[in-house]
Amino acid sequence: MEWKGGTMRRSIHYLLVLCLLLLGASIQPGKTAAAAACPAEGCSIFLPLVMKPRPVLHLGLVTTAGGSVDDNGYNDMAWQAVQDAETNLGSIGAYIESASTQDYTANINTFISQGSDLIITIGWDMADATQAAALAHPGQKFTIADYLYTPQLSNVLSQVYASEQTAFLCGYIAAGMTHSGVVATLGGMNISTVTQFMHGYSQGVTYYNQHKGATVQVLGTNSFAGSFNNFSAGYNLALGFINQGADVIFPVAGSTGMGAAQAVEENAGTWLIGVDTDWKIQYPLYANVVLTSAMKNVRASTYAVIKKVYQGTFSGGTYLGTLANEGVSVGSYATAVPQALRNEVDQVKALIMNGSIVVTP
Repeated sequence: MEWKGGTMRRSIHYLLVLCLLLLGASIQPGKTAAAAACPAEGCSIFLPLVMKPRPVLHLGLVTTAGGSVDDNGYNDMAWQAVQDAETNLGSIGAYIESASTQDYTANINTFISQGSDLIITIGWDMADATQAAALAHPGQKFTIADYLYTPQLSNVLSQVYASEQTAFLCGYIAAGMTHSGVVATLGGMNISTVTQFMHGYSQGVTYYNQHKGATVQVLGTNSFAGSFNNFSAGYNLALGFINQGADVIFPVAGSTGMGAAQAVEENAGTWLIGVDTDWKIQYPLYANVVLTSAMKNVRASTYAVIKKVYQGTFSGGTYLGTLANEGVSVGSYATAVPQALRNEVDQVKALIMNGSIVVTP
């Protein structure tokens, strides 16, 4: 008898599969299901393909000292990445909040002993503890946000950022928003991760001047507080620039930047540009004077690293966050920023992403 169409063929296939499952319950030891179903020579049967499930990733986040997974900073963004992986990749995440820097080694070792597939650490003050653990456990995978090892480690993927790109856009915004024609920046320490932002900011202002026929001046490109934790130094540097006519201040100075924010808050008509995270969210006390922020998107870069582990492509070295892969970005805008300027920023962003504009660190 000849059967027309595919319905009967599919029915027979399903019946054969069912028979195989039933046979599996009574197969003699030493025989396979296929052998039991086809005892005669020349018999053949198609077995259903059984996919081996992908192992569940276990992720461990160690926060910076005094930080938490809801601090609106890097710890928070890294934990959001872990939660993204739980939702999208079926991973299981855990975190340990460090009370002090003395806890780093013990907290990292806890995740090592638990067999975590990837241990996530944050920033320069965790670099030594992360490196020591990585060298002692070469089979353990690590990623550290916002720190670069030289030389690189084979089992640590450093997340670093083209922060000059987002700072360039913020410089363009500052130039477009100033009424005095003077803007400023200041740094905490004279180190590359700080000067990247400052140089990018200055280049953004220069680009605006060239394409708008403007003459906006940038103050402070070589001004450093000498510390990331000196409120008074940040306040005094910013106030000095304000007294020289600057009405947009860009502090790249950690907690020292809070002093700059206070100076801006006390001087009406002056704006602040945040750094690293979205200051309108992280520092609500100063949200009303934050024009925007030059952000490092630790959430995006950490999730990208987790996916590499999930896909089996992880290796030590460097992951560079850029505008193109959303590793850096511009934060929330103040309502005062007009839509026309926002549109221009989008156009400049596209030119950086396609290589038409090259921003130097």
